[in-house]
Amino acid sequence: MDLTVTALALDEIDALRDAVATADGVAPLGGRTHWEVGGEPPTGCSEVRAPSGVLAYDPAELTVTVGAGIGVGELDTVLAASGQECVLDPRDPARATVGGTIAAGLSGPRRLRYGPIRDRVLEVRFVTADGRLVKGGGPTVKNVSGFDLPRLLVGSLGTIGVITQVTLRCQPRPLRAVWAAVGTHDPAEIRRRCFRPSCVAWDGDDALVLLEGDPDDVDAEIAAGGLTPAARPPAWPDGPHRGRISVRPRRVVALGRDLDAIDGLGWVAEVGVGTVHVASVDADAVAAARRAAHAAGGWMLREAGGGGLDGFGRDLPGRPVMARVKAAFDPTGKLSPGRLGL
Repeated sequence: MDLTVTALALDEIDALRDAVATADGVAPLGGRTHWEVGGEPPTGCSEVRAPSGVLAYDPAELTVTVGAGIGVGELDTVLAASGQECVLDPRDPARATVGGTIAAGLSGPRRLRYGPIRDRVLEVRFVTADGRLVKGGGPTVKNVSGFDLPRLLVGSLGTIGVITQVTLRCQPRPLRAVWAAVGTHDPAEIRRRCFRPSCVAWDGDDALVLLEGDPDDVDAEIAAGGLTPAARPPAWPDGPHRGRISVRPRRVVALGRDLDAIDGLGWVAEVGVGTVHVASVDADAVAAARRAAHAAGGWMLREAGGGGLDGFGRDLPGRPVMARVKAAFDPTGKLSPGRLGL
């Protein structure tokens, strides 16, 4: 496959650089699936989109280079033809873009087995506030030197650069994937029953475990763990007010008891990871969950909804460091101004 960017993509990138350089405020757009995370940029910002398309794919090397505007579902279809995948796993792959998923730092539910989303990113190209096109990382580890810019951009929500192109690490697609049910109040027991599960989703009463791999191995694990194949994956909490809690994995059980005491709150924890998803129709319930997260030594990022939650999800634990990084890359503050409180 041709490893060079097409002329059309270069034209798009040149137009994007000009738009960023001349704008007073810039709001990079993806699929808007997590547009409220960290607070929306103010009105009046110039909205820009990254180019799309698969620019290079080498199944033998397990790498793919794409325009950041490509849909996650579209990329998955391309990789599936070669029996491969890239573990991004956004909630809505039909709408989410690769660049938006990376910029939002959204590690999907299979993080327990495959690690965080930053481990998928090998190389990035992004446009700085003054319109420069910068490359960081490389398609192979042995060719990489200097600062780890790819990981710096993961979760930055467009505050330090507009991602235009990424090279991602792929892997063989599992031959079988099965969600299995197990009824237990002890997440540690769930982990003991399973060998390298991809996800353990626990709501305080029951759990669903995602097992992936060779069909015979999956069947053997189901039998050994006394699991029951489930008809569908877990129902992640949903509602007009949503948040994502990060807490030490060993604190999940105690935090779950506190969350159970909050009326009208739905929650599901990713056991072994320390991510707890919460949602409610009531802003006060999510605010109470935020207080419980802080009491457990964790933190909550707002995913949707506001109400009386001013600053919710923007008072970052590492804000002083992030502010210095922001000032170095975007001294005039034009990129996603105000997002993440920066």
